[in-house]
Amino acid sequence: MRVVFGDCEFDSERRLVLRHGRVRPLSPRAFQLLDLLLDRRPQAVPKAELLDGLWPGTFVSDASLHNLMAEVRAALGDAPRAARYIRTIPRYGYAFHGDAQPVSAFAGGTPPISGAGPRLISSGGDWLLSEGPNFVGRDPDCAVRINSPSVSRRHARIVVSGGDASVEDLKSKNGTFVNGRAVKQTVRVTDGSEIRVGSVTMTYRNPDGLDSTLSQRGLT
Repeated sequence: MRVVFGDCEFDSERRLVLRHGRVRPLSPRAFQLLDLLLDRRPQAVPKAELLDGLWPGTFVSDASLHNLMAEVRAALGDAPRAARYIRTIPRYGYAFHGDAQPVSAFAGGTPPISGAGPRLISSGGDWLLSEGPNFVGRDPDCAVRINSPSVSRRHARIVVSGGDASVEDLKSKNGTFVNGRAVKQTVRVTDGSEIRVGSVTMTYRNPDGLDSTLSQRGLT
């Protein structure tokens, strides 16, 4: 199962939870809990059923489920008093009530995230870009984190401003390329532009962008 909701994405096959395009770590049981709620959405699932599914044949208190739910909510940026995704039903259980859409429902298998802007897509990842600077590299703090030896810790920077986006190489060892051409200065990109950092190729997607012409300024 692969679904998107709000600024999050859940992929049961790859066992990934993404928020703003970045992996949000979850313990195995927390991941299973989210999987159960998404699978039963929008139905409310009783606590007893969740406890039995998560800890079969073992007695655990409601506090264990509560702590696990807190882990899930923290990963999703959710909160009990302002629940966007997971609703607490007092003295009963929990329900996923966010607007989750399966990826298969979208042409080409690439879902638009609600309220999302531009993003980078590759065979090994999918990253939502935020307004302002987005660093690309191996560093854990990078918005687009790529674990490849060909990629520098801070390899490149993509700046999103309104409907526009530009790419800048940060003196990386193996270079940054847009549509096959080396980035020497700041280069503007539009929907469909191919961006390569080291040996990793990504596609910049922004179907809501108004300008479809790639600027060649700064390319050599």
